Amino acid sequence: MNDEFLRDALAGLTAEPKTLPGKYLWDETGSDLFDRICHNADYYPTAQEMALLPRAAADVARRVAPGVTVVEFGSGASRKIRTLLDALPDPSNYVAIDISGDYLEAAIRRLAPDYPGIAMVPVCADYSRPVQLPVAAGPGGILGFYPGTSIGNFEPREAGRFLERARATLGPSLFLVGADGTHNPERLQRAYGGADGLMAAFHGNILTRLNRELGADFDRDNFRHAVCVCLDPLRVEAQLVAIRPARYRLGDRTITVAASEGIRTDTSHKYTADAFRALASASGWTPRALWQAEGGSFNLHLLEAEA
Repeated sequence: MNDEFLRDALAGLTAEPKTLPGKYLWDETGSDLFDRICHNADYYPTAQEMALLPRAAADVARRVAPGVTVVEFGSGASRKIRTLLDALPDPSNYVAIDISGDYLEAAIRRLAPDYPGIAMVPVCADYSRPVQLPVAAGPGGILGFYPGTSIGNFEPREAGRFLERARATLGPSLFLVGADGTHNPERLQRAYGGADGLMAAFHGNILTRLNRELGADFDRDNFRHAVCVCLDPLRVEAQLVAIRPARYRLGDRTITVAASEGIRTDTSHKYTADAFRALASASGWTPRALWQAEGGSFNLHLLEAEA
């Protein structure tokens, strides 16, 4: 992982403009910080999704047979999956895919005692790449689950490619996917700006990882967290902005940053219900159902891939 991390970090930090891949936000510390962010009142997607999920889960449960295998992409703390597992008719397996191995193992240890009849299968993997499932489909087939707003972290073309890869991973299946449809700039600024400091800590942690895992010497205090609500396509971009000009060591390279120069650490694209359904259809999925919060500010989509 470190060799890949170093290659990716060098490629991004020597590009113009500078970037760091958002997937490296998700070590154990980053995952814990984001779990705390999800409980913040300004970060609206989690509350909206949790309000929708029981209704969606009950409907999905009527569409699947007993013994379904549930596959969650980006499982994180494995909190939302409880609502789905509780609603489904005797699921056989829960496959949790996450890039942070330590956080994944801890989440499964917390979850497993409450579901003794379900085989818990943690898979530490980068789900932005092809993933081979370690278990076969249960007698009830496969149900994929991709909650939250993570589909928006891909550029639209890459989001389509992810959906194609997910279809290859899951095979004939149903797929429950969350997508943020908010178009209110002020609300987006509050949610992603993180006045309580958690968003700043979440994004700044990637510099700590560069120092700890790659031997870099970035000064976290020289960077402030900033977000920009951008149009066409609508998205929120997060950056670490240098306060003073500086030079840092990374591998065998020197990274120079100017005062007020930003390093983009993440992007979150926003999709109306119609835009997401069009993206899913173009990626080989058939939209089957939709649940919406506040007129489409957050949407849960049920997709189907047939044999």
